Amino acid sequence: MMILDRPYPTPYISFEVRRRKLVGGIMITASHNPPAFNGFKVKAHFGGSATPEITAKIEENLQSGTRGQTPRPQSLIEIIGPDKYYFDHLKSLVDWDRIAKSKLKIVVDSMHGCGGYILEELLRETSCTVQTVRGNPDPLFGGINPEPMMPQLESLGEVVRKSGSHVGLATDGDADRLGIVDENGSYLNTRQTLSLLLLHVYRNKGWRGAVARTYSQSLLIPRIAEKFGLRLYECPIGFKNIGELMLENEILIGGEESGGIGLSRHLPERDGIFVNLLFLDLLAASGKTCTELVRDLWKEFGEFHYDRRDLHVAIATGKAVVEKWKSDPPKTFAERRVQDVGSMDGSKIFLEKDSWILFRQSGTEPLLRVYCEAPTQSAVAEIMAAGLRFVEQFQSDGVD
Repeated sequence: MMILDRPYPTPYISFEVRRRKLVGGIMITASHNPPAFNGFKVKAHFGGSATPEITAKIEENLQSGTRGQTPRPQSLIEIIGPDKYYFDHLKSLVDWDRIAKSKLKIVVDSMHGCGGYILEELLRETSCTVQTVRGNPDPLFGGINPEPMMPQLESLGEVVRKSGSHVGLATDGDADRLGIVDENGSYLNTRQTLSLLLLHVYRNKGWRGAVARTYSQSLLIPRIAEKFGLRLYECPIGFKNIGELMLENEILIGGEESGGIGLSRHLPERDGIFVNLLFLDLLAASGKTCTELVRDLWKEFGEFHYDRRDLHVAIATGKAVVEKWKSDPPKTFAERRVQDVGSMDGSKIFLEKDSWILFRQSGTEPLLRVYCEAPTQSAVAEIMAAGLRFVEQFQSDGVD
C-alpha cells in the first residue's frame, strides 16, 4: 500500500493507479461539495471511477463485516511523493512548445483545494506569467463551497480584471473539475467551455471519436456533433456515466454541467489540471481572447445563455416538484409552449424557441437544482423566474 505525502489531485491518483497497475486507489475528499460531505472516491484499476459493480461489492463487504487479508511483512505502507509521469503525459497531449512561447498572463484559483500551486509550477519555465490565488490547502476551503463556478469565482474574476490577465483557471477541491474566467473577469460557463474545447480538439488537433454530454449540458453540443458527423451520447448527470462509456468507446470529449470534462486519450476520468492546460492550448493556438472565441462559437452555432439555482428545500419537496412534471405537465410554461418533458434524470421541460428548464434533486447534497438554457439572457431570466415560482407552490416558506 502507498500513501501520498501531501494532498494531491484525484486525477493524479487515477493516473498512477493505471500506470503502476494497481488494483485500485482511494481519494478522501468532499470534491466540489462543502467539507461536511467528505467521503471516499474509489478509483478502479483502469484509472477511473469504480463501476457500480465494483462499488456494490465494496458495500457488500462493508455490510457483512468482511475483512481483507492480514498484511504480510513485505506489504508495509510506503509513503511516497508525486512522480513526473503524470505531468509528462499532460505535456504530450498539448502543444507544450506553443504554450511555453505564448506569453499568456494567467491567474490560477485552486479554491484552497489540492490543486495548490501545481499549474503555476508546471508553467514556471515558460514565457507565461502565472499568479495563484487561494493556493494554500484549507480543509474548510476558506468558508466557501469549492465548486468552480459563480458566485464562488467572483474573486478570481476581480483579480483577472485588475491584473489585465488573459484568463483565469480554477479547479475544485480535488482538482478534477475546472472553471474558466475570461479576460473581462466574467465566468465562461461550462457549456461554452465544453463547446470551445470540442471545436479545438476536432479542428486544431485533428482528434476523432464520439462526444458525450450529461443531461444538463448545452444544446450547442449536439449542433456541433451533427455538423461534424460525430456520434453523440447523452447520459444521466454525473461524470461516472461518461466514464463508463469511455471503457467501451473512444470518447473524443465528454462533459458535465458542473465542470467535469474528460477525454478518452487521457483517462476515463475528468481532470481539471489537464483540461485547464488544454484551454491554454486553445488560447495559444487561436491567438484570440476568450470573448472572441465565444462570439465565433455563437456566430457559427447559435447564441445560448444559461443559469443554475441550487435551492435549499426539503428532499421530499424536491422530489414532489420533479414528479409533478412527470405526472401532470402543463401545456405552457413561462408563456412558452411545452414541447416535451424528459425524465432521464429529473424532469426536463423542453420549450419552444430552443429553450429548456430542468428540475433535479441532487444526488450528493440536500438540494433541488434548477437548470435553464435559452438563446437570450432575458429568456433565461423569465424561464428561471417561472421555475422558482413553480417550486414555491410546494412549500410555505418560499425557496432559498
